Amino acid sequence: MKTTLKLMTVLFITMLISCGGKEEKKKEGFSYKKKEPTEKTTAPKAEKTPPSKQVDLTNKGIGPIKTVTLAAEVDQTMATHGADVYKKMCTACHRTNKKFIGPPPTGILERRTPEWVMNMILNPEQMVKEDPLAKELLMEFNGSPMANQGLTEKEARAVLEYFRTLK
Repeated sequence: MKTTLKLMTVLFITMLISCGGKEEKKKEGFSYKKKEPTEKTTAPKAEKTPPSKQVDLTNKGIGPIKTVTLAAEVDQTMATHGADVYKKMCTACHRTNKKFIGPPPTGILERRTPEWVMNMILNPEQMVKEDPLAKELLMEFNGSPMANQGLTEKEARAVLEYFRTLK
């Protein structure tokens, strides 16, 4: 029993010494302080306006239409005919108020000339080859070229009149 008591005492003292009373030194690791920039060297990038939102009221496009005169008032008969043509020929790729395969026509005359719009309707192949804005639109809309629907100038003018009614 004396041996057990001595053994327990030695064990107790060993545990007491190993568990406490001793301070660990902190290891100092490598550290550096970041320099705070004093001024910005580059200006933030300006977001580029997509071609479908750009305004160009000088470009008349490439094609047979050189001038279009719009009356102050919308010709409702022509606009109704244009709506019918639009529904039959254009709705596969265009929605009036949202981006689809092609751009929406709502507000188009606030961004493009009437001549440009009609030349795009009547002559889309040449427009995407030679007109810079039409080329950019082609890229914006994933390279999907506008199909030539074979409309007459009278039908294209009616569609343009319909576009005037879209708000």
